[in-house]
Amino acid sequence: MNSTTSWDSTQVHARVAALAQGDPEQRRFGSSHHGYLLRPPLPEGTLRSFEQGHGITLPPSFRSFLEDVADGGAGPYYGIVGLTEEVDEEEALHDLRADGLRADFLSTPFPHTEACPGPGKGGTDRYSVTGTLVIGEIGCGTFSRLVVTGAHAGQVWIDDQIWAGLMPGPDFRDWYEAWLAAA
Repeated sequence: MNSTTSWDSTQVHARVAALAQGDPEQRRFGSSHHGYLLRPPLPEGTLRSFEQGHGITLPPSFRSFLEDVADGGAGPYYGIVGLTEEVDEEEALHDLRADGLRADFLSTPFPHTEACPGPGKGGTDRYSVTGTLVIGEIGCGTFSRLVVTGAHAGQVWIDDQIWAGLMPGPDFRDWYEAWLAAA
């Protein structure tokens, strides 16, 4: 894969298939949840409607992933939550996902430029995550958040609400490609 915003869907699907073939018993962390399956990509109209409805433009690497590769599925940790996926009420990220889709939540710029300590690190138990979309669960109260608006748009930040707080991470493409390459 290259560093442009577009994705080689065939290459991503082949790599995910190779991961599945190398892990038939789904022992790799999170694989039993996502099953190495990728949801169908989204049409341009669905993406445009989501963006218009929230007053945003999705970061290019994430938008291209949704349109060219998949609307979520196999990915880091427990996988990527699809943009149009309904999250089961029993899942830990249900309420976070619903909060993130409230009016003006995504269009309000993400306010942080550096890590915010959580309560376990002597920080506050509250920090703003406006301008982010929860795209996955890591486990134990920790989530992957895609920054949608603000100076760090396109980055995946780690949100550990119990211990470490909010930590910056790489661009969505780098984050996903690191997962593909790790196994």
